[in-house]
Parts: sequence; structure tokens; C-alpha cells
Amino acid sequence: MAIRRKKSLTSGALAVAGAALLVGAVVAQPAAAVDLPHEPVAYFSAGENLTGRQTPVDIGNADCHNLSEPALSAVNFTASDIKVYYNRDCRTGLPDKPNDWYYALGSLGWANFAFPALSYRVVG
Repeated sequence: MAIRRKKSLTSGALAVAGAALLVGAVVAQPAAAVDLPHEPVAYFSAGENLTGRQTPVDIGNADCHNLSEPALSAVNFTASDIKVYYNRDCRTGLPDKPNDWYYALGSLGWANFAFPALSYRVVG
């Protein structure tokens, strides 16, 4: 019986620990609440967390687009993906550092950027 009881306690302890992890994950909230759209839309925002002036994305046009002002965040609630560039004219690389970097903003997603976004291209 002692073995069964120990096994039962171990299973119970695992269940409690698992429940605590689940509750912690559900309760965890991002530092800033973001109000996401509920219809197909894509836009860049001048501020972090989709704040500030918004610049709409031309989802139907796969050409390179330079943003009228740098963007620190964007949302993409469409079926297309968006390549976000930290340089004008859809040139890859970090600001003033040529390389092959760009940010891939997937369908049904949003992001804050590590560097100001300056141009974009719709793909897919």
C-alpha cells in the first residue's frame, strides 16, 4: 500500500504542478495591451504596440512600397505575408549595415520591430 500511496501522491503532485503552470500561462499578460482588429486589415503604426499614426498596406500590390514615415509596429490580419525592410526601396539589411535581413510579418499576426521599418513588399 505504501507504494500505491506514494505513486498516488506523485501523480497528484504532478497534476497540481501542471495546473499551476497552465494557470500561470493563461494569466500571463503582455506588458501593454494591444487592441487588435477584427476584420481583414493590414497597417503600419508609427509607435510601438500599434499606436500612433497608421499607414495602410496595399495588400493587392506586390511592388515595393516606401513608408511615408518610419513604423515601429504593424498588424497583418490578411491572407498575405508582408516582408518588412529596415531600409528604403526594400533593400535588405539592418540600418546602415548591408546584409540579407528583413522581417517576415506573417498572415494573421502583429509585431513590434527592433528597428524602424522603412519599406515593405506584400508576398503570397
